This record gives sequence, structure tokens and C-alpha cells, in this order.
Amino acid sequence: MLEIQRRMSRSFLMLLSLPATAMGFALSVQISVLSWLLSTRYGLHLEDIGLVWAAGPLAGIVGQMLVGLVSDRAWVLGGRRRIFILVGGTVAALMILALPNIGRLSRSLGLDSIVGVAITVALALDLAINVSFNPTRALIADVTAEGTQRTRGYTWMQTVSGLFGVLAYAIGAVLGNDVLIYVAVVVVLAFSTLPVLLIEEPRDPALTVAAGANEGAEARSVVSLLLPLWGFALYALVAMILRVSGHRWGGDVAEVSCLAVTTVLVTQTMRARDRGPSFVREDLVEFRKILAAHSFSWIGVQTLFVYLIAFAQGRFPSLGAARIGTVLSVSFLTMNAVGALAPVLLLSPLSRYLGQVRLHAVCIATMALACVAAYGIARTPPALYACMAVVGLGWAAIVSLPFAIMSSRIPRTRVGYYMGIFNLSVVIPQLFVSLGVGALLAHDADSGAVFIVAAVSFAVSALLWLRLRTAPPEVPG
Repeated sequence: MLEIQRRMSRSFLMLLSLPATAMGFALSVQISVLSWLLSTRYGLHLEDIGLVWAAGPLAGIVGQMLVGLVSDRAWVLGGRRRIFILVGGTVAALMILALPNIGRLSRSLGLDSIVGVAITVALALDLAINVSFNPTRALIADVTAEGTQRTRGYTWMQTVSGLFGVLAYAIGAVLGNDVLIYVAVVVVLAFSTLPVLLIEEPRDPALTVAAGANEGAEARSVVSLLLPLWGFALYALVAMILRVSGHRWGGDVAEVSCLAVTTVLVTQTMRARDRGPSFVREDLVEFRKILAAHSFSWIGVQTLFVYLIAFAQGRFPSLGAARIGTVLSVSFLTMNAVGALAPVLLLSPLSRYLGQVRLHAVCIATMALACVAAYGIARTPPALYACMAVVGLGWAAIVSLPFAIMSSRIPRTRVGYYMGIFNLSVVIPQLFVSLGVGALLAHDADSGAVFIVAAVSFAVSALLWLRLRTAPPEVPG
């Protein structure tokens, strides 16, 4: 195995991609199954489903940064990332197993409502996925050399992970979501444990020392780095308070004010000069702009992930619960099939001509157009599948290009730390969507607004990506 690792053969790169594949497979199952189970089997309303989905991102806000920071400096069981992948994969597998047994768990605990149990299971599952994703990706950077070798590592990661994501949705569409759940338990547990025991992580004391340097200054800069996300976090906090108090969406002053604050903060971020304020390093101003642009992408993506069930039920009311589950599985299967193939077949060659930043903006804009089309023409399942296939082009960009763009703008000694911050541009928008968008969509007759919200988010994201410098600055460390 050591010889294969030294040669960085194709088989080793495929092995190296399996821990990230495990987390991607778990995420695919969560997307395909969670809303369907909560709606059709347990009878939860749309806003309650959003509340369940909010649990994981809420915990991930703290967990991702903490794990990223600790894993840069830790050495446990012969590696910096190993222990986090092993624990996260095991917890994720157990929580997937618990998904179809939420009602049974609730009854065994003597609880009248299953919402609390559902939130607990979703919290543990989403936290395990979010926390483990960072180490699985950082592991590739640790093991591979910078340049072509590292690019190959991440390319194979997306290819293998994408294909298994397609497999997950195919199993759900053909054999049903219940079969998918039990297959996922085996895949997630095996892929997150066995490979990391075979991969040798390099122990470089210089990296550990460098990771601890200037930690205080970096901590002080986090408040400014996260400037474009504070508005979303504030809105989510107010929405949660209002939601728990029994409030329903009505355009209240608190809601409108939070949205206004979000807009101002994002605008200020994108207008920042390259040098930026003194408490943000010059080479990280662009990183902050990436957070703003990526956050709007994930508002659109998470809206589709969580609330496509509402669109399917509203547009296709004659379909039963099982058929609705199939429609969701095929929709996400189509989206992920394009997402798995496009990075190698289309995005990689096109990036040589357009550049990564411009190409990413074009792909996100294409997602926006596909969502507008879905709102207008997706009156049958095949029409929905066609629109989701076009959405898949942008999804291919979201799961591949931002990481490559971001990694060229951060110090190489702090990959785990900055990746944790970067992933906040995913989990905070997820929280925003779960607590705010669901209440809005609950008043839409056929839930076509799912695609309108997504389209607007993608359009804003595309514009913000174009504000990024196409050539990254020199990053020390």
C-alpha cells in the first residue's frame, strides 16, 4: 500500500476519495429520504420539516470551525484527520439506520410528538456529515503534492463521490427509499473506516508549528471574514425565535429588517477594496468575497433539497406517497448524474478558456435559468426531470470549482481551519433556508415559488462571483 501511495497511482487516488464519498453518499440519502419520510410517513407540516432540517446546520456552525482548527494541529491514531473521519462516519451510519425508526424511537421513549426525536436524529446525522466532510477533503491536500497531483486527487474525489451519489438516487428510484437507507448504512460505514486505516498521513512538524502561528490574529479576523454571513445568521436567529413562539410568515418588521441587514452586509463585502480593513489580511479579502457568492448558491441549492417535495406534491397532487418519493429520487438522480460527469467532461476543458471564476459564474447563471423554466413548464414529472438535468450543470460547478478557487487563496498550513470557515457559507444559508423559506412557501398554492426562490438566489450568486478577481493573490504560508 505504501508503494501505491508513493506512486500516487489511480487506484490509490480512488481509495483516497472513498472517505469523502462516504459523506457524500450519506448526504445524498439525507436529501432523498429525510423530507419524504417526515412528510409522508410521519405527517409533519412543511414548517416543521424546515425546523428539523435546521438542527444540523445550527450545530455545524460551531462544529466545522472547531474540527477544522483542531485537526490542523492534532495527531491521533497515526493521523491528523483519521479520528474525525472514523467517528463521523460511524455516527452518520447509525443515524441513517435510525431514520426509518423515528416513530418507534419516539414511542419507546414515551413521547407524544416525534418532532423532538426527528430533530435529534437529523442533528446527529447532519453534524456528522458536516464535521467529517472537512477532514476528508483536507486529507487529500495533506497526502498529495501541490499542483497537478492535488488536482488529480480532487478530480477523482468528485468523480467517485458523484457516481456513488447517482447510485444512491438510482437505488431510491428503482428499489425504494427503504432499501436505499440500509444500503447506505453499509456503504457509509465501510468507506469511512477501512480506507483511512490504509492511508498513511504524513507527519510534518513544520506544518503543525505553522498552524499554531498567528492564531490570535486569525481569530480576530474571523468576525470580518464572516461579514457577508452575519445577516443570514441574524435572520435565522430571529426566525427561530418567532417560529418557536408560534409566529407565521407575515412580512413583520423584524423579518424585513434582517433581510435589509443581510443585503447591506453583502453589498459592503463585494465593494471592499482589495486591501480591505486593517484587521483582514490583504490575501483574505478575496476569500471573504467567495463566502458571499457561495452563500447565495447554497440558498438556492438548499431550497431545492428541502422543499422540492412541496413542489412535487403541489404540482402532481394525484400521485401517491410512493410515487412522489420516486419523483424526488429521479429528479435528484438526474441532477447528480450531470453533476458527476460534467466536471471531467465539460468543466475541466472549458476552464482553460474561460477561467475557473468566469466559468463558475456562467454555470450558476444557467441554474437560475433552469429554475425559471421549471416554474413555467414543469407540469409533468418528465418536464421536471429535464429542468433538473440543466440544474445539474450548475451543481457540478458548485461541488468542484469553489474549492479549487478557494484553496488558491488561503495559506496551505491552515487548510482545515479555513475550510471550516468556508463551509460556514454552506451551513448558515442552510439554516436561513430551513427557518425562513419554509414559512414563505407554506402559503404558495402549488409551491412553484420553490424554483423562484432558487432562481433569484442563483442569479445573485452569479453576479457576486463575477466580482471576484480572476487571478488569485499570492498567499503566504
